[in-house]
Amino acid sequence: MSLVEWERKEGISVLTLNRPEVHNALNLPSLEELSRVTGELRHSKATRVVVVTGAGEKAFCAGADLKERRGFTQDQVRRYIHTIRETFQALSRLPQPVIAAVNGVALGGGMELALACDLRVADEHAVFGLTETSLGIIPGAGGTQHLARLIGKARAKELIFTARRLTAREAEEMGMLNRVVEGGTVMEAAMEMATRINENAPLALAQAKHAIDYGTETDLDTGLAIETKAYEVLIPTKDRLEGLAAFKEKRKPIYLGE
Repeated sequence: MSLVEWERKEGISVLTLNRPEVHNALNLPSLEELSRVTGELRHSKATRVVVVTGAGEKAFCAGADLKERRGFTQDQVRRYIHTIRETFQALSRLPQPVIAAVNGVALGGGMELALACDLRVADEHAVFGLTETSLGIIPGAGGTQHLARLIGKARAKELIFTARRLTAREAEEMGMLNRVVEGGTVMEAAMEMATRINENAPLALAQAKHAIDYGTETDLDTGLAIETKAYEVLIPTKDRLEGLAAFKEKRKPIYLGE
């Protein structure tokens, strides 16, 4: 049984965390498999959009596998934290847009996984929380940084300091989610979004993501310079010319990623 199922659907790769018996908790082998798949996706021209979800109906990801964690030495804990942080960062830095289809509980590292994605669609019954301080630790897979950048420092501190759990609607109101959908329809909604994105030019998507991600980490002038360089990358591409030709001919463009 694969710990991370990888299904390809016409330009869309669906990654499913496959440990439903433990609410898709992330043990070290599952993280290593997710890391391997992410590395392959980085160089995959066939994949233009990535969707991440959890197996079953109850959980997206419940975070770290605490049963495994209880048996760790301090050095093993350090290795785990390094692996989960590097894996989520690699997922975040994929050139393709990444959508989290949050089908249930997303706690601790599970919420950090969702935060590492570009877009988040959630089932109305999903529950979110960075609950690490209640366990004597802190979010160690990017949660302190991604959440603060997404909803602001004050709100991020409140959620992390209190270890409070949020409903999907509360998370949406705070700006954490792009969309909350009716129970049982989250994959349908995520695939609809992925299909819409997949219609656009893959090189343009990658450069738009680069400009937003890196440009917003610096001052405005530097961000604008990053945007300009990203645009320059696209000027000599065949896809840019195809977009113009398709517009003139009133047809759908056929983008090849060239």
